[in-house]
Amino acid sequence: MTTPDTHSFNYRLLRFVSRQPIQFSRFIARMLAGLVNTLKITKTSRTIQLNLQIALPYLTEDERNQITQQAIRNELTSYFEFFSVWGSSNQKNISRIQNITGEHYFHEALAENKGLVLIVPHFGTWEVMNAWCAQFTAMTILYKPVKNADADVFVREARSREQANLVPTDESGVRQIFKALKKGGTTVILPDHSPHVGGEMVDYFGIPLASSNLSSKLIQKTKAKALLLYAIRNESDGFDMFIEPIDPAIYEGSDAHGTLVIHHAIENLIRRYPQHYHWSYKRFKANPELDNVYTLEDEAALEKVEQVREQAKQLNMTRTDSAT
Repeated sequence: MTTPDTHSFNYRLLRFVSRQPIQFSRFIARMLAGLVNTLKITKTSRTIQLNLQIALPYLTEDERNQITQQAIRNELTSYFEFFSVWGSSNQKNISRIQNITGEHYFHEALAENKGLVLIVPHFGTWEVMNAWCAQFTAMTILYKPVKNADADVFVREARSREQANLVPTDESGVRQIFKALKKGGTTVILPDHSPHVGGEMVDYFGIPLASSNLSSKLIQKTKAKALLLYAIRNESDGFDMFIEPIDPAIYEGSDAHGTLVIHHAIENLIRRYPQHYHWSYKRFKANPELDNVYTLEDEAALEKVEQVREQAKQLNMTRTDSAT
């Protein structure tokens, strides 16, 4: 593990930012979001707009514009909040969770001692939930080192306070997670980004996308319990945390079917709170026919998306007919 240079400007800056009140972080984020939304100084707005048109085509233009502005503000705020979370004690972060809906699902899952897989999408401020979860269960988490050494140490320090067992994002790390689950431990998976290599084509908002099937494999092979977790900031300088069960159908069929069940859970969450999802990620290029979709003009991009969606729909209908 890298030893931090306490005289490094980057490290000292990270520590300074992380020690500011979370209200200050939210204020700065709102100011920056106002500039981004007003001056259109990045391409983020366009990416979010296109993602919304693909995923939620029923939105009106006014609704889409409003959600885009809210999403930029919320995503920027989350990033600033992450620094505050990483720089705070476990007890401080636990106190920031002011309301919990569905807490009984969490404790019931742990009581079964079958292992627990927490499905956590890129939504809201997910990092604030780690300390709360870690007070009840041993956590084993895949961790890819941050490229900047000072930032990597900063994040690792936060993880060590949570007593998380960090394992590499390779086969050896996955094996360690399997073992931890078999012993009744817990892991956290963020399943809604594209895998760096490979992945299985699974529908996401009706578009087949290269998707990681790690979550469903872990759940199906170990018979671990599965829960969906997310946190949304409130107006009281804290967060509301939500814990929801995953459809039991995840234990049936192939790992691709299990991944589809997870996708449906995330889609349902996004439809309820679209402004809190991190829409800036270019997820829909994870289809070979859409690898350039974010470089096309909107009309051409959406036409291409609809062609892929229709092909997927026809293929699914054919599979259903064959099954019957």
